[in-house]
Amino acid sequence: MGHRDAIVSQYVGIPKHAFIWNDVFIVSILYKKQFRTYFSSIGISITKHISKMQTALGSLIGPKKELHDLEGRVALVTGGALGIGYEVSRAFASAKAKIIMVSRDEDQGSAAITGIKKYFGSDTVVEWIHCDLGNLHEIKDVFTTIREKEDRLDLLVLSAGINANKYNLDYDGIDQHFGVNWLGQFYATNLLFPLIRRTSKMPSTPAPRIIVESSELHRLAPSATKFDSLDDINNSKLGPTQLYGRSKLAMILGIKYGLLERVMKPNADNIYAIAVHPGAVNTAIQQQWKDAYPGLTGKLLTNASLAIGRSPEQGAFTTLYAATSPEIEEKGWNGAYLSDPGKLGKESSQASDPKLGASLWTLSEDLVRQKIGENALLDWCS
Repeated sequence: MGHRDAIVSQYVGIPKHAFIWNDVFIVSILYKKQFRTYFSSIGISITKHISKMQTALGSLIGPKKELHDLEGRVALVTGGALGIGYEVSRAFASAKAKIIMVSRDEDQGSAAITGIKKYFGSDTVVEWIHCDLGNLHEIKDVFTTIREKEDRLDLLVLSAGINANKYNLDYDGIDQHFGVNWLGQFYATNLLFPLIRRTSKMPSTPAPRIIVESSELHRLAPSATKFDSLDDINNSKLGPTQLYGRSKLAMILGIKYGLLERVMKPNADNIYAIAVHPGAVNTAIQQQWKDAYPGLTGKLLTNASLAIGRSPEQGAFTTLYAATSPEIEEKGWNGAYLSDPGKLGKESSQASDPKLGASLWTLSEDLVRQKIGENALLDWCS
């Protein structure tokens, strides 16, 4: 354990050998019996020290914030009214961008607009639009309207998602993890891409960027993942972390071997697409561990994530870096996977498999056409 870990451990009163960071900590609880046994005895202590831990983490660990001026630019954030997505929306508002937040909960949307305008001024340009990212028909209507209404789209941040949870189907009869975390946002990107491409050709305009929030837990995707059929996706025997990990694997593959290799390179687009890992973050989504693993394990996972996770603001930093830093273009990081601001992540072997990426892209297009119709997808080259 490093020096800063020891400092925080001492600060909150947790034994040094119990202090494990971020996703490594979560995996340990899930797969190592000794950690489950140990934390059953200190779970109450962890919960009591959540607020102290967050205070310590804010000053001692975590990525550094980097945000650049966005005046005159338009940003759309799925899941932009809550958690990491809300912090991204707030940051974009502080940089003077126009913000479009897309999510399901109207109350959260109203509260997000109120909070942003209260903090940055009533003249801040921000709106909220309802859409269920697990409903392809709704996605078609909502994002087609946005494309036709807006004059430009500089930043697309795909932050909506669900955490590891029990197997269930979305509106379209597709595993909810794959449907919400990947397929719905894949379709939204397709419907918005002509607008993004048009923006990239505007005079004196920085290259637009598309950011997806993946996770280090993409490593927990089943080794037998093929992305070759709906039956492969709708495997009810898979556990919550396998389902979640597979959806996050899809995000990395879709950016690198889909958008970059199949769309942007062949069309010489001046557009950047990047996958990021925000870290284990203290947001409401962590409560879903209790549904995924009823009983002690779920409670421990939730409490541990809340206790040692980054704050939502810190969780947004890698996304903000990917969306605005000049280093992305300077270093040629198109299609990259970032584990922290300015730091390339090391993907799993599955996430580096071009054949698996090609299968994912083909399956994604096939599923949208099956559910919506043969003409559902826009031509990526138009």
